[in-house]
Amino acid sequence: MATPLHFVSSKVYPRLTGGRFNTLRVAFVLVTQLLYFGLPWLNWGGQQATRFDFDSMRLYLFGLTLLPQDFIYLAAALIVAALGLFLWTMLAGRLWCGFSCPQTVYTEIMIWIERWVEGPPNQRRKRDAAPWGAEKVLRKGSTQLLMAAFSLWTGLTLVGYFTPMRELAANLGAGRIGVWEALFALSYGGFTWLLAGVLREQVCKHMCPYARFQGAMFDRDTLLVAYDDKRGEPRGARRKQHAIIPIAANVGRDDKPQGACVDCGLCVQVCPTGIDIRDGLQYECIGCAACIDVCDEVMDKTGQARGLIRFSTQHAMEQQQPLPSLRQRPRALVYSGLLLAIVALSATGLALRVPFKVDILRDRAVMQRESNDGYIENVYNVRIMNTERDSRRYQLQVESAGLVRVEAPPLQVAGDSVTSFNVALVADPALLPSGSHTVSVRIVNLDDPSQVLHEEARLLMP
Repeated sequence: MATPLHFVSSKVYPRLTGGRFNTLRVAFVLVTQLLYFGLPWLNWGGQQATRFDFDSMRLYLFGLTLLPQDFIYLAAALIVAALGLFLWTMLAGRLWCGFSCPQTVYTEIMIWIERWVEGPPNQRRKRDAAPWGAEKVLRKGSTQLLMAAFSLWTGLTLVGYFTPMRELAANLGAGRIGVWEALFALSYGGFTWLLAGVLREQVCKHMCPYARFQGAMFDRDTLLVAYDDKRGEPRGARRKQHAIIPIAANVGRDDKPQGACVDCGLCVQVCPTGIDIRDGLQYECIGCAACIDVCDEVMDKTGQARGLIRFSTQHAMEQQQPLPSLRQRPRALVYSGLLLAIVALSATGLALRVPFKVDILRDRAVMQRESNDGYIENVYNVRIMNTERDSRRYQLQVESAGLVRVEAPPLQVAGDSVTSFNVALVADPALLPSGSHTVSVRIVNLDDPSQVLHEEARLLMP
């Protein structure tokens, strides 16, 4: 019989649990969504704090304006993200997946909506198995409507990072929205609903590439959610009064040694991907620690020590040793060193970055010309891009043998704009021979003399 190329996975109905890790997950959901939905509404220096303007190809980031010429900082950010992913995965496995990944965060929100409208897992499971009726249509329809509304909200918020958010909200209130804005909002909202509201754990198990290549970054000292089988096996029901007896002395009805695991199955019921952590390390595990919380509750009720399921490493579990320090892991030190170096260099570059750009081009219509006083003029088109919010004045300065003067007054450029000027360099033919000469041009921000750029120009003498 041929092996099927696909399988149909049953829907997972994760049970709600409490505990310290659940509190941490909820906090991450609230913080990440507060940042995501709140940043487009935050103003900084009279404009939206974070926005990318497609028309001018500029990124506005808390008063900092980055141009296409600043692509190196984007490259540095991507390198830092990649190295950070390698380092974090090597140290802590899939904690990112379990606590901060957008797929996990939005799936958690969708489950909250579903639980609020349709009830706890048992009720949802029975309702899904029952035939369609008015009550089922009402609850299912309400759930999907709320999920779709939330997904559309996420899509519109994403558009607000490219179109001014307040302007977008005003247009929505007036019933006006651009075609591209509507397309992006509907597309992102639709994918949010599909991935987090419908597919959910299937994305983590079968679609996410991170789950597939994470094994290449793991080692035997990587922090994982692990079940202590030496302590837990053999599993079986037990009574609370047995907890005061050493594990080796615990016996069941058939006089066999009994482990700490009572085989309640709660660790499976709370798992958002529906796996049994007691089967060992599995790529489907996202490290959310829900099984740790519920197992600790069971251990408390049965009078046993917590930690039957806990964050640990393969070495620590096998040899019953404490977790290793960073100094014992050379690869972690290498990743950390590279990260710090790239961050430091990028921060230094941003701190020393001059917030204006200058292009100097020769006026091709006039190679050179003789002025009334017998000197030779070369005319240039100077294009100044001011990336600051306020208007700035710039002065061109040239110090070179043979140059008499620069015919250019202080050049005024409005905030966040580009202005072109015609500038003439005047040279004495008695001091400069015929031919082409390289001239260094110094452009000074008169409002902040510490901001200086140096450009080169070609001076032609007849």
